[in-house]
Parts: sequence; structure tokens; C-alpha cells
Amino acid sequence: MRTFIKVFLLSFLFFIMSFSIGSYSYIKEKGSVLENNIAEDEEEKDIKDIILAKLEDERKEPESFSSLEEAMEKSNRINFLIMGLEDIRTDTIIFASFCPDSKKVKLINIPRDTYIHRKGYDAAEQRKINSIYGEHGALGLKKAVSYILNNAPIHHIITIDYEGVEKIVDALGGVEVNVPFHMKYNDPYDNPPLNIDIAPGYQILDGKTALKFLRYRKGNNNRGGYADGDLGRIKAQQEFLKSFIDKASDNLLTTVAKGFNYVKTDMNLLTTISYGRKALGITKDDFDMRILPGKAEFRKIGKKVLSYYIYNKEEIREMLEEIYNVKK
Repeated sequence: MRTFIKVFLLSFLFFIMSFSIGSYSYIKEKGSVLENNIAEDEEEKDIKDIILAKLEDERKEPESFSSLEEAMEKSNRINFLIMGLEDIRTDTIIFASFCPDSKKVKLINIPRDTYIHRKGYDAAEQRKINSIYGEHGALGLKKAVSYILNNAPIHHIITIDYEGVEKIVDALGGVEVNVPFHMKYNDPYDNPPLNIDIAPGYQILDGKTALKFLRYRKGNNNRGGYADGDLGRIKAQQEFLKSFIDKASDNLLTTVAKGFNYVKTDMNLLTTISYGRKALGITKDDFDMRILPGKAEFRKIGKKVLSYYIYNKEEIREMLEEIYNVKK
């Protein structure tokens, strides 16, 4: 197993960061005005809590559209492509769509084995989406993901450095997860050598153990592991992310301070603050985690037989119509 960590938590980290930056600016700007409207028996309440309560009342459902094409052209949704890198390959690919009106975030995890054929790239390994980054960079992957998602617009790109995950988890005092089975794997040739041995059951994982949990796919000699392969690992990562969100929500400043240097994006500070204000009031219940519709199957390309994830165009369109509030 020569795979870096499965940084599925990176998507929420961005929203935590933008939320915190935007919240601070908004509170600083509006605090004096709000203080005039606070009753004496509320004066000990945190101003931020009052702002969040007011904004919660202002939430509204996004505008509905008659077609997906119209929605993508006119909607004010903000879409992000989020990547976790494994050397020259993308090991984690997430499409995150944020609605400023409802404060809802839709996360679509795109399996790294997703089949996509590019002209001139005919080798079996080159037909997996995780190979695109090495040849075409982030912009090439952005184009491919948009194509798969019915040409959905992608406004920004975000990557996270895997080295930050351990520090973030430790800064939070660990993350509680339910390890579904005994995870055991050893690779003395990895750099550094990898030794995974995690007992099953509910437990709090520190940074080092969390990385191993997120890295695990199957045991030595292909024994054990998730019954549904990489999809099972994605589901486990989603459970980890939910637990991370729950704990990070109470430790915003710590999360931002520890994670800021490990996130790279094409957004400038003013844009981040703007999005942070729009995300003000977001909670863990506002995150909806999904997997790109499709199924895994074996295909023979040349002389090689590999497992690919074949996406379902019709189901993807239906998912996007739901996300964009298309009314037929």
C-alpha cells in the first residue's frame, strides 16, 4: 500500500476556515449595532451566538429552475473541486456545492478509479480519473470532473497537504469513530514503513492512528478489508468526517490555526472572507455527503484487466437536479 492519507475531512476544513475568517470580520463590523438590540438579561451571551440565531431565521430555500441547464447558468451556488494528492495522482476528489441561501453543502465524493477515456491516453491505468492530475494538473482534473457532472461549473480549486491532518486531529484531542473490523496491514517498504493494527469498536483515534484508519483499504494478500472495496472505505471516511465536524465545530480557532498552512486554493483573502460571511450559521447538519452514482466493474484494456468505477449519467443528472432545485 503506497497510498498517502485519505483526507476526506479537507472539504469541511475549508468551510471551517472561511466560516471563521468571515465570522470574525462580520462580528467585528456588526457587533456595535447588535449590542443596542440586546436586552439586559442577554448581555452575557456571546455576540456570535446572537448573530447565528438571527441568520438562522433568514435561511431560505434556493430559487427553483425549470431545467438543469438553466440552473447551472443562473444559480448562485458556489462549487469547489477539492483534492487530496498522492504524489502525481489524486487520491481524494470531492465536488462541494454550497448554497448561500439555505447554508447547505452537498459533497459528492468521486472514486479515484472512476473510468474516463481521454483521447491519446489509451493505457489501462490512464483511464482512471486519478491519473489526470499528473498529466494535466488541477485544471485538467477540473475539466474532467465538470464533464462527468453534466458540465457543472466549478468556481474554485482547493488542495490540502496530507501532513496537516495528523496535527489537526491531535489539536482536537482525537476523533471518535467506530472501527468496523480489525484493521491490520504491514508494508515495510513504504516510506516511512507502514504498520496498521487497529482493534474494532468505538474509540478515539489520535493523529497517527487516524491517518492509518483513513489509509486502510485491505489487509496483506488482499485479505479482509471492506466488502465493497473502495466504496466501503469512502463510507468509513464519511463517518470519520461527521465525527470530525462535530468536534471541530467547537474548536474553530484551533482547527483553522492548525490547518491553514496545509490548504492551498485559487481564492484570495477577500473572496474567502466573502464566502465566510455567506457560510455564517452553517452547522454539521447542513452537510450532505454522497458518492458519485455508478458501480464498480472489471474491464479489459489491452492486455490488462482492471477494476473501474463506471458512473451512471442518468443518476448523476437526477442528483444534480435535486441539488440545484430543478422542478419538472
